[in-house]
Amino acid sequence: MSAVETPALARTTWSIDPTHSNVEFAVRHLMITTVKGRFNAVEGTVVLDDANPAASTAEITVQVASIDTREPQRDAHLRSADFFDVEKFPTLTFRSSGVRDITADGFTLPGDLTIHGVTRPVTLEVVNEGRAKDPWGGERAGFAATTRIKRSDFGLTWNQLLETGGLAVSDEVKITLDVELVKKD
Repeated sequence: MSAVETPALARTTWSIDPTHSNVEFAVRHLMITTVKGRFNAVEGTVVLDDANPAASTAEITVQVASIDTREPQRDAHLRSADFFDVEKFPTLTFRSSGVRDITADGFTLPGDLTIHGVTRPVTLEVVNEGRAKDPWGGERAGFAATTRIKRSDFGLTWNQLLETGGLAVSDEVKITLDVELVKKD
């Protein structure tokens, strides 16, 4: 084996457990409060390389129609052409391009985020939440990640000017992911 090869046992493939994972967002509304929402349909694959953590990869796909802000009219508006346009752009995707700044507690995960048909680089700040055996004999791993984006960078520009001079919806969006992974056999 050459110096650049990784032993097969060090690389493991994991699937996102959608019932124990969350993709959430927070955006300022009317410049006075924060509105939060989530996407209820998330899937993805993570390849962890314990021998060379920098070689690990992640791919995540979110079904945009699963958006849930606890307000059906707002959710319908967010699915419309004013925002996500789910008819044309049904998914959001993130594909990592490397792993950086690795510590015992976490790492940064740069990659490409595609929203509304527009792809931009983003960096997730990731916290390693640990690994455990589940009651069924499987292995699970948990990670929490955050990033901030400007929605206008992805073509999401709908807004409304307020009498006070501000905007109805802020451009900055905080994204939070809490994922539980299940090791594949």
